[in-house]
Amino acid sequence: MALSVTSILLLCILFFVIASVYSSVGFGGGSSYLAILALVAVSFYTMRSLALVCNIIVVGGSTYWFIKKGHFKISSFLPFIITSVPMAFIGASFKLSERAFFVLLGLVLITAAVFLVWQTKRLSKFNIETTTAYPPSFNYILGAIIGLISGLVGIGGGIFLAPILHHLKWGTSVKIAALASFFILANSMSGLSGLVLAGTFDTPIWAALLLGLSVFIGGQLGVRMSLKNLSPQRLKQLTALLVFIVGFRVLLVNGLALL
Repeated sequence: MALSVTSILLLCILFFVIASVYSSVGFGGGSSYLAILALVAVSFYTMRSLALVCNIIVVGGSTYWFIKKGHFKISSFLPFIITSVPMAFIGASFKLSERAFFVLLGLVLITAAVFLVWQTKRLSKFNIETTTAYPPSFNYILGAIIGLISGLVGIGGGIFLAPILHHLKWGTSVKIAALASFFILANSMSGLSGLVLAGTFDTPIWAALLLGLSVFIGGQLGVRMSLKNLSPQRLKQLTALLVFIVGFRVLLVNGLALL
């Protein structure tokens, strides 16, 4: 289904809001982009392509900001990237059937919603600045698993990585946000390369430009907001509700054809 001008304008507004909220905590918003695009019934190849392009634009700016502020710890981040990037490329290279894609997407969106709620609860109950050391093998394995899932459904994977690391007290909040941003950037670029190689990259140029501009502005706004002043927990809970509802609909209607 081709995107109308009205649909694009509405998507621009929604994508701007999503980018503003997610970039403030180091995310790109890929899962929510997919949730919104599922409602306008574009092809699943277009959904994956647009979500990855928007992810790269948002977290590219966020990563630059974290580097500029001195929060970028490349030695700590590399183990996640080394394994996640090739796995994201492999995942994106799979030519899934439309039904299989929607089943997987629905499950991933529902899981992402649960993780978002879980993260906000953990952040409110525990002192996440207390950190715990883990062996390098943990970082490699976790990066590979999330990278594969990211490539399959067209998201950066930070929405899974950050809540897990917060729960395990892997690092401080700002360090985890910086890692999540860089992780999403690397995996989104890898996933996009996989789509191109597989011949499944498909997006209208004009739609990509307008949506890209919207998320760029939103991302630049969000990443400059103070986490203390923004208090994004409530907004993330509302976003989680949206992602859960849409994921449930995608799973039942598009994937399993039960409704």
